[in-house]
Amino acid sequence: MITRFLETIGRTVREAIASVGFATRAFFNLLGVSPGAFKRPALISEQIHFIGNYSLVIIIVSGLFVGMVLGLQGYYTLNQYGAEQALGQVVALALVRELGPVVTALLFAGRAGTSLTAQIGLMKAGEQLSAMEMMAINPVQRVLAPRFWGGVIAMPILAAIFSAVGVFGGYLVGVQLIGVDEGAFWSQMQAGVDVRADVLNGVLKSLIFGIAVTFTALFQGYQTKPTPEDVSRATTRTVVIASLMVWGLDFIMTALMFNK
Repeated sequence: MITRFLETIGRTVREAIASVGFATRAFFNLLGVSPGAFKRPALISEQIHFIGNYSLVIIIVSGLFVGMVLGLQGYYTLNQYGAEQALGQVVALALVRELGPVVTALLFAGRAGTSLTAQIGLMKAGEQLSAMEMMAINPVQRVLAPRFWGGVIAMPILAAIFSAVGVFGGYLVGVQLIGVDEGAFWSQMQAGVDVRADVLNGVLKSLIFGIAVTFTALFQGYQTKPTPEDVSRATTRTVVIASLMVWGLDFIMTALMFNK
């Protein structure tokens, strides 16, 4: 019984290490063929438009409500210390540093990530990728690379939209609904948010999340078995793996960026 249990653990660990190694090799292979994909920028711009449209509505609505909740909760907390004038700074820092990149990445994984996995998986199930290989067309360069860079470019844009709409939501609740001084709201935000330490670090976070989530979605779709059942399982794995990667990377980057 114990021997069988240890064998199961060892096999699971070995398969996990092999999967990580295979994914790493696939990632560098994708980067290696990317210069060829950039020779056809129309493909990448088409994917930016496609991925952005898929996620834009949920990003705007979620950002608005997250900002409104931050404004409400932040006011009640700051009011206990007589510091409600700092509401704008608190809302902006929470969104730009943390919630903007993280929540955008999670929503991106659930909306655009699953769509990318399903697209690639169905193309594989329909033998379209095999047909490309038969015609001496590299499917990684022609199909995966434009989608990868489309997702990487779209993620910081979506995160910026999320943060901007969230700040507006905090303004609606804090200034228009509760009555915080409008001048203090914006001036505290301007004085407390640093472009390099806060905004650029948030952009860097969203860029890394874009790489992780988009590659995970494409890798799961490309490696799935060409059956409808496995394609559906691959979309589920995309959400789970991408979400865990976002949380893990967020902890590491937060510890490195804001450890003053």
